[in-house]
Amino acid sequence: MEPRLQTLYEQIGGETIERLVKSFYPKVYADPDLSPIFQGDMNEIMRKQRMFLTQFTGGPTLYSQEFGPPAMRQRHLPHEITPKRAQCWLRCMWAAFQDVGLDKHPTGLFFFDRLKQVAAIMINTEDTDA
Repeated sequence: MEPRLQTLYEQIGGETIERLVKSFYPKVYADPDLSPIFQGDMNEIMRKQRMFLTQFTGGPTLYSQEFGPPAMRQRHLPHEITPKRAQCWLRCMWAAFQDVGLDKHPTGLFFFDRLKQVAAIMINTEDTDA
């Protein structure tokens, strides 16, 4: 019997996801391009992100248990997510990865590559020159 491969969640742990989310959201709320689409209670947004990232990395399906299937693109359609905003989101996320040491972790690099794919899928509005 072959050994079971660990999930991303098992490799990085729930504590790291917690630290990542805590580092990430202050950056998002401070970013002038992102803050307009992140209105509302930061603690609730962080809670949802923690649950989503836990599930996204192969941990417990916390997000689906409370909200149903993630369907993240559909859930984000009310927000204008431009290529520029996707890049700002990734910049903030990379800075958070650096804060928690995931930038030096091979699994962290794989995780970030997966988030790049998510950011690309979320784009629903073109950038404007205005």
